[in-house]
Amino acid sequence: MAKSTSKVVIPEEGIIKKILVLRGERVILDFHIAEIFGVETRALKQAVKRNMDRFPKDFMFRLTKKEMESVVSQNVIPHIKYLGGATPFAFTETGVAMLSGVLKSENAVKMNIIIMRAFIMLRKIAVNYKEIMNLLQQMRLQYDKQFGEVHKVLEYLLHPPQPPRRKIGFRRSDEND
Repeated sequence: MAKSTSKVVIPEEGIIKKILVLRGERVILDFHIAEIFGVETRALKQAVKRNMDRFPKDFMFRLTKKEMESVVSQNVIPHIKYLGGATPFAFTETGVAMLSGVLKSENAVKMNIIIMRAFIMLRKIAVNYKEIMNLLQQMRLQYDKQFGEVHKVLEYLLHPPQPPRRKIGFRRSDEND
């Protein structure tokens, strides 16, 4: 039976949902890349293994058992037995860029561009998030300072300072008030 040549088109939003954060890096797993590129995961892994010199640890890494359990428990990926028992590779943004040189099909190159745009979009969102958090922190400090001054005024109005009390009793003529 001949394989169908239908192309799988996944919009950037769908790709963004497949990007995970592992080991402090944004990554996309091999079976997700294979799905996007329209190739079998086995074929993708074989191409990568033939070109391991192109994929240093900062481009690609294999998930540990603990990482696998974590992403499976969060329902991010199916159980390992549905993946053929092999732990998946995780590709960083640079690793995905390197894949276009390994998988030379026209569809892989087109989809690679879309994946790269998704990574760039996430980076922009992260920068905007940091800017918003900095702005909120500045506003909080400003309002804390203003609230502190209002608190002092209210405290003064609620508990005004008492004039010094005069002593009760007889005073000698040599004593001052």
